[in-house]
Amino acid sequence: MKRDTVNLEPGVDLTRPLTPVNDDQRYIGASVPRGGIERLTQGLGQYVDDIELPRMAHVVYWRSPVAHMRINSVNADFARAMPGVLLVADGKDLAKVCKPWVATLGHLAGMKSAPQYALALDRACWQGEPVVAVVAETRAQAEDALAYIQVDWEELPAATDMRTALDPATPLIHPELGDNLCFTRTLDVGQVDETFANADVVADIEFEFGRHTGVTLEPRAQIAHWSPADRRLTVYHSCQAPHMMQDLYGRQFDLPASAIRVVCKDVGGSFGIKVHAYPDDFATVALSILLGRPVKFVADRLESFTSDIHARHHHIKARIAVNRDGEILGFDMDDLTGIGPYSMFPRTSAIEGNQVVNLVGGPYKHKHYRAKLNVVFQNKTPTCQYRGVGHPIACAVTEALVDLAAQKIGMDPLLIRELNVIPDDAYPTAGISGIKLEILSHEASLKKLRELMDYDALRAEQAALRKQGIHRGIGFATVIELTNPSAAFYGVGGARIASQDGATVRLDPEGHITVLIGVGEQGQGTEGIYQQIAADAVGVDITKVRVVTGDTDATPYGGGTWASRGAGIGGEAVLLAGQALRENIVKVAAIILKREGSTLAVRRDRIVDAATGEELLPLAELGRIAYFRSDTLPAEFTPELMVTRHYAQRDFPFIFTNGVQASYVEVDPDTGFVKLLKHWAVEDCGRVLNPMLVDEQMRGAIVQGIGGALLEECLFDDSGLMVNASMADYLVPMSAEMPDIEVAHIQTPTATSKLGAKGAGEAGTAGAPAAVMNAINDAIAPFDAHVFSQPITPQKVLRALGKVR
Repeated sequence: MKRDTVNLEPGVDLTRPLTPVNDDQRYIGASVPRGGIERLTQGLGQYVDDIELPRMAHVVYWRSPVAHMRINSVNADFARAMPGVLLVADGKDLAKVCKPWVATLGHLAGMKSAPQYALALDRACWQGEPVVAVVAETRAQAEDALAYIQVDWEELPAATDMRTALDPATPLIHPELGDNLCFTRTLDVGQVDETFANADVVADIEFEFGRHTGVTLEPRAQIAHWSPADRRLTVYHSCQAPHMMQDLYGRQFDLPASAIRVVCKDVGGSFGIKVHAYPDDFATVALSILLGRPVKFVADRLESFTSDIHARHHHIKARIAVNRDGEILGFDMDDLTGIGPYSMFPRTSAIEGNQVVNLVGGPYKHKHYRAKLNVVFQNKTPTCQYRGVGHPIACAVTEALVDLAAQKIGMDPLLIRELNVIPDDAYPTAGISGIKLEILSHEASLKKLRELMDYDALRAEQAALRKQGIHRGIGFATVIELTNPSAAFYGVGGARIASQDGATVRLDPEGHITVLIGVGEQGQGTEGIYQQIAADAVGVDITKVRVVTGDTDATPYGGGTWASRGAGIGGEAVLLAGQALRENIVKVAAIILKREGSTLAVRRDRIVDAATGEELLPLAELGRIAYFRSDTLPAEFTPELMVTRHYAQRDFPFIFTNGVQASYVEVDPDTGFVKLLKHWAVEDCGRVLNPMLVDEQMRGAIVQGIGGALLEECLFDDSGLMVNASMADYLVPMSAEMPDIEVAHIQTPTATSKLGAKGAGEAGTAGAPAAVMNAINDAIAPFDAHVFSQPITPQKVLRALGKVR
């Protein structure tokens, strides 16, 4: 495959053009400040909790206080008598209007889950599961009445430890399923047993990955408004996929999609937390239908910790086989992950573990791989897709094994990676698990990283400081990241989640451009990217471009924001629509100017002579004539100044991107504290549309990955109760604790689209935990110590050093 690789330093424009989208390209590839940022920084954003509708009521939920209980009865007489209370409803009430759901995917063979309801019926299966809804005129009135709900419940035995979930003595969460196994998968490629038996060195590790959750700036929120007069449902939502939610509401409430509007205005962070359908989502809609008036639900921070999905809960045993010369021969892995009592709807809770199986060993050219996955039910908060979706787990397993193997054979950890990554001239190819790889740049990325961090000098500094009793470590992580998914991700399994997106681009009469697209803004700068693309594609100033997102009544049908698809899928749709609009503008101009269209171009809000650049007609004048003076145009000619185009990835199941990260840390062997000194990332996300925004995404994602590596964990007691469900006890990374993060780029544009963009939103999170863990282990290597349990707390470091039990 023809390769087009370009080095791009942070904040620097392209060193040479990549397949121009217009002969007047000015914005794509430039560090343009994100659109709409002034509105948000001035406090003028509109979030769900800002929206007030006439006759709007408020709902709060009585949630299970224990991990597993039988609901004997609900007495709500006192609550109903409280001031302002409009309705108190339980699971049986809502089941009359909302159907149950089962979250499985057809291509995950043998996967099973139990039916789930908007409110628990006879049993509640995790602490935080909604059981009773109280609706009142105000939030305060609803919360006051909530205290008077009397639920007669009986605590049931709980399955809380995923390591014993399949034991005969463990209680069955859903007896009708026969066991606590949700999904299992085995992959066996090559001759694994023979390879490990004949290898010079085998390194094995037992990993623990603790649960953590998203802690979005804006909690989950929605307003459901059922209008009995026109039998139409409008839902204002803080979510990532408006059309997906529109479809789900239609199915669960037997409504046609045309009767449902989902509106997502500003969204204060999502990270995958807001890409799922929660029981309280459906309950809020059901309550609005029962009352015939708007109902608002806003989760408070405390209930978010047990009602938002968790992720990353894995116990993994893995090993690597290598030769003395550093050749990686194979990997062998056994992954056990716990997901809560139900698979989340509709994306399912087996995807994360399935991704781990697909991605372990992914960057390397070994030929032997075996993996076993068991996904088990627990009486804990459900887990599901969260930023990175299996990538941080797979990367940490792979990269820790590579480091340990290098240590055993006495090889430099950067060198062993340089020797074993899939060569840059080997593409297209397939990874050992069967993943199809179009074009990656491992070799170029590693070379760039070595230069960026001045590796040899850093090693010399490390050695000198060790003589002074200062223990610093350097850790690496070679990353592959799944982006731009096709229908092979969900559609093939029967999930009605769009893999395509559409964009409509319109020339307004005054010469401005309006872009309508279903991929929404979650704080990552998507709207700014679309402004850049549309401005270049059409040929206008970026200040003349307005972007409308997140409204199923206004935007073309699409998948929304997930799996790093905003630029690669949504951006391509904007490009195609913009280019088509430019062609139509030229057709109109040719009629007005009585010239051949081939002699005209659109540049900087004007029709110009393509050869000389001479201005011939402002777009505003073209718009005036096209919209208001059609009588001056030929009778057989109709201007078409609003164009819609769609795009879906079809050439590959996914478009993989890649990169490499390095972390430099200092470990205090007396306290176990880790100080982050510096972090480097070289990222290849294909064509870089806006270096500033990509770097922001990388830094934010790296910080989020560091949070999981060092700080964040949802801690439970033996009875299945979360013991740190508050911001006072759940640790998140703070700016003062984070290192300087230096980002650089290699560009290998995908050939599957004109834009050439891959995704960039999750790669930082995918690689940071592995890099930090390896750096810590490098720092404590002189003590013959390792720690492979995340988050890596001071206590775990001291335990590895033998200083505490």
